[in-house]
Amino acid sequence: MARLPVLTANDLVKTYESAGGSVHALRGVDFELARGDFVVLLGPSGSGKSTLLNLIGGLDRATSGRLLFGETDLAALDERELTLYRRRHVGFVFQSYNLIPSLTAGENVALGAIGTERALTPEDALALVGITDLRDRFPAQLSGGEQQRVAVARAIVKQPDLLLCDEPTGALDCKTGVLVLEALDRVNRQFATPTVLVTHNAVIADMADRVVHLADGVVMRIESNAARAQAQELSW
Repeated sequence: MARLPVLTANDLVKTYESAGGSVHALRGVDFELARGDFVVLLGPSGSGKSTLLNLIGGLDRATSGRLLFGETDLAALDERELTLYRRRHVGFVFQSYNLIPSLTAGENVALGAIGTERALTPEDALALVGITDLRDRFPAQLSGGEQQRVAVARAIVKQPDLLLCDEPTGALDCKTGVLVLEALDRVNRQFATPTVLVTHNAVIADMADRVVHLADGVVMRIESNAARAQAQELSW
């Protein structure tokens, strides 16, 4: 039985106006995301991966097309409603960790729970990413991989309906990047959190259910993996 989509994009277009003319970041993209999905958006720089992620996350608005979260059209929401959508439903992980230097790991994670009703405790979120023992350390006392796992814990502490990751391993070496990918995979499997991961690293595609290949703002093809690879099986 087909699973009902959590999010559906139909003919999604995003155009930016600049002094040099119009820049077409997305050119009619169709996309679906169901509960439990782990989807990798793969393509070179400028292919539209991050633009699509930003539209899904309510960080930007489409120029045209439909983007439905359940039965809610994100294009019809005003700025306040979009802010509530991001706060209540979306967890973000970026390449830069964006931790507050003056707060401990646990305090940084607690920020992600503000304004939500079904949040995990910071301790439980840190346990999911394997760093409970680092709860009282400040970002400057953590390695890059540890900081990124704190960022993952902060994103998942509210138990989001969508987990969106933009190059989460881009600043990490393979060994620490795999630890971050293990954390993301664990959350996806344990909570069935629909997860979208943007990367230019084709190796990471092996751990996805589906791989969406983008180029010049167009979906070139979508591939399904017969089985998802474990993060520890990856190397680059």
